[in-house]
Amino acid sequence: MEDQPISSGPPWWWCLDHAAVEGRDGCANTVRLGPYETYADAARALELAAERTEAWDHDPKWSDNPDG
Repeated sequence: MEDQPISSGPPWWWCLDHAAVEGRDGCANTVRLGPYETYADAARALELAAERTEAWDHDPKWSDNPDG
């Protein structure tokens, strides 16, 4: 993982265009995931998104299937 920049503090975003963590002054929000409270969470944004998607796929409250 790259070093955390000193000049920028939370929140953090994951930039999809650059595959990198960015601070407030990064790319447009349309190409980023976040915000995240920590640099480490932003760095694993894709992993967190996959974990959340997997959880939602098995959550009956989010099911599109009327039978559960």
